Amino acid sequence: MVDYAPPLDDIRLVLHEVADIEGICDLPGYEHVDPDTIERMLDEMGRFVAEVVAPVNRIGDLEGCSVEDGVVTMPGPFGEAWDQLVAAGWSAVAQDPDYGGGGFPATVQTVMTEMLATASRAWSMGPMLTLGAVECLHSFADEAQKETYLPKLVSSEWSGTMNLTEPQAGSDVGALTTRAIPQGDGTYRLFGTKIFISYGEHELTENIIQLVLARTPDSPPGTRGISCFIVPKYLVGDDGVLGERNDYKCLSVEHKLGLHASPTCVISYGEAGDGAVGYLIGEEHQGMRYMFKMMNNARLGVGVEGLAVAEGALQHAAAFALERRQGRAVGAPAGEQSLIVDHPDVRRMLLTMRAYTDAMRCVLYANSSALDVAKRHPDPETRQAASDRAELLTPISKAWCTDLGVELTSMGIQVHGGYGYIEETGAAQYLRDSRISPIYEGTNGIQALDLVGRKLPMREGGVVGDLLAEIGFLDASLAEAGPGFESIRVNLADAQAATGEATRWLMANGAGDPTDAMAGATPYLRMLGQLVGGWLLARLALGAHRRLADGGDDEFLASKIVVARFYAEQLLPLARAQMGAVTAGASDLFALPADRFSA
Repeated sequence: MVDYAPPLDDIRLVLHEVADIEGICDLPGYEHVDPDTIERMLDEMGRFVAEVVAPVNRIGDLEGCSVEDGVVTMPGPFGEAWDQLVAAGWSAVAQDPDYGGGGFPATVQTVMTEMLATASRAWSMGPMLTLGAVECLHSFADEAQKETYLPKLVSSEWSGTMNLTEPQAGSDVGALTTRAIPQGDGTYRLFGTKIFISYGEHELTENIIQLVLARTPDSPPGTRGISCFIVPKYLVGDDGVLGERNDYKCLSVEHKLGLHASPTCVISYGEAGDGAVGYLIGEEHQGMRYMFKMMNNARLGVGVEGLAVAEGALQHAAAFALERRQGRAVGAPAGEQSLIVDHPDVRRMLLTMRAYTDAMRCVLYANSSALDVAKRHPDPETRQAASDRAELLTPISKAWCTDLGVELTSMGIQVHGGYGYIEETGAAQYLRDSRISPIYEGTNGIQALDLVGRKLPMREGGVVGDLLAEIGFLDASLAEAGPGFESIRVNLADAQAATGEATRWLMANGAGDPTDAMAGATPYLRMLGQLVGGWLLARLALGAHRRLADGGDDEFLASKIVVARFYAEQLLPLARAQMGAVTAGASDLFALPADRFSA
């Protein structure tokens, strides 16, 4: 096993050259924050994650969790790590100071989430889901509810979840049937069963705040009839003291491919017959709108999971390649086994992992930065443009990054050879843990449909048009940087042209036959993600080039230029390669009878 080393140099470079952390710190409301303070804080966070969280990762995978009579037991070190998280105040860093937070930018939270998730995906899900609950309550709860629940959630003394899925309603949330019966005193009683509820039951915190989607009597069908309720594990008195246990029960925890120590629960509300006490958030029938606030936060967080497993797999694979000897590399002395890192194909795999990991970090931090600008910038037009950019990047952040997480963790096993298939090396855990992320928070196919069906039409194509134009504007800077950037320039221009052509085809044909647009949605998302990743790596390389001229760290900065060039030459051409799949239409997809797929 390899100890996790937070990649702080990479994080700092992306924060400065892509996320514009200086500009973020200048926004109203962040006057108390500056880049130096953020860097010092991240240094301390890195030490905490490496020393406290990373050691629980393997233990959690081996021990898993279990349930007996509704009580979920988790590995002991998980609780110890959580207690230290609360004591150190890390979960509150980027939260509202009115409820005990530190008021740091959301971009900083994304960095923290990356480090936590790389150290232990299973453990980090608890704090990440709690952040989503905080976001939902902060946006839509009334003041009394905020005062009751937010301080404890912000500190992570309590944890939070979201309850959407039911046995008959997977991604089709509108099919849910959980009932919420008004009691005449402002409370409701909930009855129904929810499945796949991550961290739905555990003993890590003194209370769990479930956010539950349910239907009130006579609600309209589909998503229009859904409301959102606060359902605490223990009822909270007016004085803040915890009272009796609410009427819901964890019936089971799922036995999963990965994330063994993350309790994925089946929860029955109203198990004792009385119904679980719930409190309506905001207005009736607005539950989906409120939950989407939480889900968009979660989609960015899930995208970070893709980055996290890739970073962890890369660290493992690189360490192994520097120790394992096998075969004789070209030019090596006869009779001597070479380190596998000296073989070209191993180098290719490691550099592919490095390039995609850097690109994902750029995309995710750029998305977070756009959200900070959208929230805080004093100019309304700038806020709207940043909001539009974040909307466009979110499905890419979620889907492109989590798809790559699966691919790169598999590649990490390949670097290990047969040892990667053996659990003791730890490489296999990254692949197992990665596989759920393309399914979480709306499958990646749904993200692609969202991109093509909702995001491309924004401002009649103006939002994606602005992005493509901005990518084109980088051409002059790349030309000025000299011959070392020429292949980056040429390949970026080609990928930008191909993506523009595909975008125009989808917008023209999608109106006539939406099925054709939907058929090309997933390859288009991969195409756009590949382009944006290459563009941001080019910006990162230009920043490294400038810093080299100013006397920066030669080896580290020069490596970022090599990575960007490798991506441009060997990975960015995959954008144009998606063109046929984007524009093929749906005819062949439906030409084969449904009963012939397995024949």
